[in-house]
Amino acid sequence: MAGATRDTDSTAGYEEALEKAITEVIRPGAGHVDAQGEFPSRGVEALANAGILGLASAQEVGGAGHSLRTAASVVERLAGECGSTAMVVLMHYAATAVIEAHGPRHIRSAIARGEHLTTLAFSEFGSRSRFWSPVGTARRGEDGGVRLDAQKSWVTSADRADSYVWSSRPVSSEGAMTLWLVPAKAPGLAVAGPFDGLGLRGNGSRPMSAENVRVAADAQMAGDGAGLDVALTTALPWFLVLNSAFCLGLAESAVEEAKRHLTVTRLRHTGAVLRDAPVTRRDFARLRVRTDAMRTLLDDTLTALETAREDATLRVLGIKAFAGETVAEVTDGAMQLCGGGAFRKELGLERTFRDSRAARVMAPTTDALYDFVGRLYTGMPLMDDTNR
Repeated sequence: MAGATRDTDSTAGYEEALEKAITEVIRPGAGHVDAQGEFPSRGVEALANAGILGLASAQEVGGAGHSLRTAASVVERLAGECGSTAMVVLMHYAATAVIEAHGPRHIRSAIARGEHLTTLAFSEFGSRSRFWSPVGTARRGEDGGVRLDAQKSWVTSADRADSYVWSSRPVSSEGAMTLWLVPAKAPGLAVAGPFDGLGLRGNGSRPMSAENVRVAADAQMAGDGAGLDVALTTALPWFLVLNSAFCLGLAESAVEEAKRHLTVTRLRHTGAVLRDAPVTRRDFARLRVRTDAMRTLLDDTLTALETAREDATLRVLGIKAFAGETVAEVTDGAMQLCGGGAFRKELGLERTFRDSRAARVMAPTTDALYDFVGRLYTGMPLMDDTNR
C-alpha cells in the first residue's frame, strides 16, 4: 500500500490556524451539533478559511502539500473537540487523496483553496460493509457518456459535499470496481432523510441513490475496473489511518476528562480525592496505557508507510481494528471512572463515548480487517471469491 511520505516543508502555521478555528467556532458549537444532529457548517467553513481543507492538496495546485501524518494530527485534534467535524474532514481527506492521484486539476485546485468539500461514496445496501464489491452499475450511453445507478447506504456529508468519489461495477472490464468523480449537482442524485443516530450525529451521513445519473466519460478516475486497486493503495491507507487518528483523539479526550475528574473530585465525608484510592489509580492507568499503545501503533503504521516497510500493508489493516476496539474500551472505562457525572451532557464525555462506537462498524469493519490480517499472515491472498 502507498499513500504517505514525510512532510518536507515546515508544519508551522497550520496549527495556529487550526487552534483558532477550534477555539472560536468548533469547540463552542460541538454540543449544539450533537444535540441537534446538525451538520457543522460553521466549523467546516472555519477550517476551509484556515487552509485546513486544502492541507493535503499538492503545492502545485495551491495546497499546503502536507502528508498523511499531518492530516492524522489534524483529525486527532478535531476528534477531541467534535467527532462530527472530525469525521467530515477525515472523509474529505480520504477522497482528496484519490482526487489528487486521479482527478482533474480544476477540482484539485478548488479543494486546495478550501472551496470544495468532497467525500467517499463506497458502501452500498446491496453489498453492505463490503465496499470492495459494489453492485451499483455504470453503463455507456449512446452519447459517449456514462449512466450511473446505485443505492449507497452511508455517505458522510451527503447533502453538503460538492463531489463524491463514487464506486460502481466496471462498464465493461473484468475488474471489481471503477471509480468516478460525481458532482453533487448531477441530476438523478438523491439524498435520504436526516441522520438521527447514536453518535457522530452531525456528520451528515445519509443514504444516497443514483438513478440514471449521467456523467462524462472523463469523470472516470483511473481505468475501467482499476477502482479496487486505487481503493486499496490510495483511499484505504488514508481512510484507515485517519480513522485510527480519530479514535486516538476521542480516547485522549476521554482520558483527560477522567484525569480531571479524579484529581478534583473530593469525598466530603473523608476528605479524600478520588485518585487517592489505589484501585481507581490502577483503572485510570489502564486507560492511559491503552491510549499510549494506540498512539505508538499509529506512529509505527505511519512510519511503515513513509519508509515503504514490508509490513506496511499489515500495519494499515491492523491499526483501525486495534484503534476501534481500544477507543471503545477506553471511553467505556472513562464513563465508569467518572460515575454518574459522566452521564451529564455538559461534560462531553458521554458524547465521546457515543461517537467512539462508530469505528468498529465503519467499512471495513473490525471483523473484516482482522480477517484480512489473518489471511495475509497465514499466506492467503487478501481477497478471493470467499470474501468478495
